[in-house]
Amino acid sequence: NAVRMAIAAAAMSAGVLHAQTVPAPADARRLTDEARKVAGDLVAQIRAELSRELEYSGPMRAVIVCKYTVPELSSNASRKSGWRVSRVSLRPRNPALGGADAWEQKTLLDFERRLVAGEKADALEHSEFVTEPGGRYFRFMKALPTGPLCVSCHGPAERMTDAVRSLLATEYPHDRATGFSAGQIRGAVTIKRPL
Repeated sequence: NAVRMAIAAAAMSAGVLHAQTVPAPADARRLTDEARKVAGDLVAQIRAELSRELEYSGPMRAVIVCKYTVPELSSNASRKSGWRVSRVSLRPRNPALGGADAWEQKTLLDFERRLVAGEKADALEHSEFVTEPGGRYFRFMKALPTGPLCVSCHGPAERMTDAVRSLLATEYPHDRATGFSAGQIRGAVTIKRPL
């Protein structure tokens, strides 16, 4: 009898632990809403910085903003939220900062498939709970569509000015982030939160 009670207590304890590690749908919605806000705020800040520089100084200065200011904005979002917030792409401009991990690559490819199927690029997002060697995480991605202003530095190389091509070659010798047209998915904001 004591053995059965001990086994039942252990099973109940294991069940409680399991229930605590399986997030409730309400938790998923809450975390997705929080991540969506963090991603939206970051995109708005980036867009404001780039629009201002493109208007006042043109694409040459925008390249410098992307290289120095945008990573700082992502870092600030990470510090403020306590999550890892960054931008990734299948064709990064700077592979050291923008290379996607396996989960991000899979999600970006899914975004491409969904775009071809008719979904709007600016509405593409995905979130899920994942278990990785380092632990359990909530992960979220929001697609970054190529806007009309983006093509001056991310569009076809033959349509860029010689000065922009030269600056990109100097600042980003391993650049793969050209050849995009407006409406294509250039990358995504990615958020990773440990659970």
